[in-house]
Amino acid sequence: MVDVLENFRLVWHLKTSSEWRDVENVMEVKSLSGHLQLIGHLASARDNLEGPNIPGGRLGPSMKGRGDIMINGRREKLAFGTSAYVTQESVLMTTLTVAEAVRYSAQLQLPDSMSPSEKRSRADDAIKQMGLAVVADTRIGGRVSKGISGGQRKRVSICIELLASPSLLFLDEPTSGLDSAASYHVMSRIARIAQMGGMTVVAAIHQPSTEVFELFHGLCLMANGKTVYLGLAAKAIEFFDSNGFPCPMRTNPSDHFLRMINTDFEESEEGSSINVTHAANVIQTLMASSSSLSILSFEVEVSRNMLDLSIIQKRQATFLTKSVTLTKRSTINMYRDLGYYWLRFVINIGLFLTIGTIFFAVGYSYESIQARASMLMFTSTFVTMMAIGSFPSFVEDMKIFQKEWLTGHYGATEFVIANTLSSTLFLGLITILPAAIAYYLTGLQRRIDHFSFFAATLWACSILVEGMMMIVAAIVPDFILGVVTGSGVQGLLMLNAGFFRLPSDLPKPVWKYPTYYISYHKYTTQALYKNEFLGLVFEDIGGAGGFNISGQHILKNDLEVEMNHSKWVDLAILLGMSILYRFLFLIIIKVSETAKPVIKRLIVKV
Repeated sequence: MVDVLENFRLVWHLKTSSEWRDVENVMEVKSLSGHLQLIGHLASARDNLEGPNIPGGRLGPSMKGRGDIMINGRREKLAFGTSAYVTQESVLMTTLTVAEAVRYSAQLQLPDSMSPSEKRSRADDAIKQMGLAVVADTRIGGRVSKGISGGQRKRVSICIELLASPSLLFLDEPTSGLDSAASYHVMSRIARIAQMGGMTVVAAIHQPSTEVFELFHGLCLMANGKTVYLGLAAKAIEFFDSNGFPCPMRTNPSDHFLRMINTDFEESEEGSSINVTHAANVIQTLMASSSSLSILSFEVEVSRNMLDLSIIQKRQATFLTKSVTLTKRSTINMYRDLGYYWLRFVINIGLFLTIGTIFFAVGYSYESIQARASMLMFTSTFVTMMAIGSFPSFVEDMKIFQKEWLTGHYGATEFVIANTLSSTLFLGLITILPAAIAYYLTGLQRRIDHFSFFAATLWACSILVEGMMMIVAAIVPDFILGVVTGSGVQGLLMLNAGFFRLPSDLPKPVWKYPTYYISYHKYTTQALYKNEFLGLVFEDIGGAGGFNISGQHILKNDLEVEMNHSKWVDLAILLGMSILYRFLFLIIIKVSETAKPVIKRLIVKV
């Protein structure tokens, strides 16, 4: 089958919170492979609010959309390989270099029929085409390090989307935040690559300079939700002039067009010396003129003898290749991001050293019983609460995933598998080594099997709470609200774990049934209690007549630990809950496109 884009026509309807705004025949692109159409989408402020977001499936939280996308006369979805979308915000993994970001993306997008060397060569060629060879080995940078410039970040985003050689490329404000020189360099390279690759580029452009405006072949001009002009950019000045609205000499045409149709500021102050034709009258005149002229259609030669073909989705890498590639990329990101795990590692060392010195050599007296129980409870609680420190990194990961998932680079399952595998190794490192300090300074049971179980339980608990925080990050993407939500959930489960209030004293409705039984703190502390107290004998000096007290008696009567199953069952339950949380995380991100707009609307209302 041949991948040919002959005609692309988009009809959509937007619904804001107050009204339906119908936009019909806004973009109609006729192109053959080998012909370039660089189409600028200019609109007044209220009409430029969504731009390419509509065909890209990224409407704002307060909007709903419906309509048809027609490709070669058929209703089609813009599948991977047919179209690509570059958002206004450059969402990139800041710890990677430019070359690494593009090469990993090539591994994800390009099919396994291409060898790794061929994929690398394709990525390097794209880097050179976008003029990024000089900064190929420079990290993209973010909140910690400066990295590359804003224009270079924009070019990296475009470079990544060009790897699959799409027939149609959507750009949402590609020059936003750039000066005039950087804007021209970015757009000129896009035009050159589009011409070489025979692709169609549709860009929602923000305040283009004269040089940038001259790069466009086609122009779509909107006002009040209607198309004012759709045709060759070079004939737009003639069109306005013929309708009595000539562009002044030495004036940027795009500035003139927008000023004439912008209704947002037409209510000038009384006594103003500025005399401007009312935008509503201009819009009505231009719309009446454009509907009667056939000159506005794009003058591109299109073959009428084409086969009846549909745009087909291009082949991608296999599920295994994507999972392995994402795992490697995620591991590098976690290793280089100091705030992801290394800061927690340093804090864990300091706090576990503090725990070990406070509970140093507790011994086997009657008083040591409470000290051991408190030490084990605080250790497990501290390990889980520290997961909140990585929430900013979780949110950034979710942003990158959302962008790449919506673009079709990989699916949610591959992302969850990669995140789980890469984080498990680091969680073991930052948990086991610091825990060993507190364990042996306190003087807990010295046998290696007891310490191994102690470390394994904390490790499993860390994996579990990481999954829970990822669920929070998927549901509540806002950093402040996410931290508050995660802390609240952990605090609620911790209070009902059976330590601060013994299980028999917990109020039966809600707090014991079901909160006590779904609290992972319960299974963590009970597993650690059994691992430590079973086999020990404590000296009761005068407290109970001089008799010794066994650890099993303490577990059953003082700590009210469930003794009808072993500590290994508690560990198995923790591992099962870890898998369950990751599975829930997978389900949530699969339905997040439905749930997130509702949550965002609620946040906006509040």
